[in-house]
Amino acid sequence: MRVIAGTARSLPLKAPQGLEVRPTADKIKETLFNMLHWDLPGSTFIDLFSGSGGIGIEALSRGAKKAYFVDNAPKAVSCIQQNLCFTKMEDRAVVLKQDACSALDHIRMLCREEKADFIFMDPPYHQEHEKDVLLLLGHMPYVTPETTVIVEAALKTDFSYVEELGFQLVKEKRYKTNKHLFFKKRIAL
Repeated sequence: MRVIAGTARSLPLKAPQGLEVRPTADKIKETLFNMLHWDLPGSTFIDLFSGSGGIGIEALSRGAKKAYFVDNAPKAVSCIQQNLCFTKMEDRAVVLKQDACSALDHIRMLCREEKADFIFMDPPYHQEHEKDVLLLLGHMPYVTPETTVIVEAALKTDFSYVEELGFQLVKEKRYKTNKHLFFKKRIAL
């Protein structure tokens, strides 16, 4: 696992040992970031269920101005901090050792972000964490119609409920065993 492009290009990243972590494969990460490439410079990026922090670090390497890393596993948080130190990106990162829903509220209350440009989540498959997070995101002031919410999920994961939560699917990219879904907040009429 490595940083694909940008200022930290080709630097290897550590992954937490002994956890149920599925680091996003380099090829899938490259495909994802090729889709986001033009909108990353100067953006605020939130990486939920961060694991190693590889997705948020890739965003920083490609020009995001700030990234939040959220994971509640101590080994994952330690790994994220080591990877940020190794890539020299600690000054643009905020690491939160919390569950995703608590961290989103923390970002709203303490960090006072005006707008998040990208929110990425790769929760454990088949546990419906996506639904809980999307429900909460629908009420966060920093999630605007311009915010892109990206979910990495198993191929068969159902997202038919997203419109009820105030989001619309704008793009879906399928791979062999998983998919990336891109959501935007619906504009109230």
